[in-house]
Amino acid sequence: MTEEFKIIDKEEIALLKFPQTDVLDDIDEIKARISEINRALSLFNLEHSKIKIFFEDIESKKVVDTTVWGVTDKNVMLKQGVMIPIHRIYKLF
Repeated sequence: MTEEFKIIDKEEIALLKFPQTDVLDDIDEIKARISEINRALSLFNLEHSKIKIFFEDIESKKVVDTTVWGVTDKNVMLKQGVMIPIHRIYKLF
């Protein structure tokens, strides 16, 4: 799966543009994504662990190695106020 995703730095995310459509269309995958996001937030709170977030902006699929600082109903929050819309995330490892 990782071959098609370009590795980027967290700081680059603030410059990206995200469409309104969801990258996932399967309800089970969407539910799994929410579980993975909550797990990533717990990992940060307990161990300050980094995770890989696989997502897509208007240009291409990307992956970032980072920590999840918080979650809103629509976004995953990273350090320095950087946000990735939940509906644009494929997976978190």
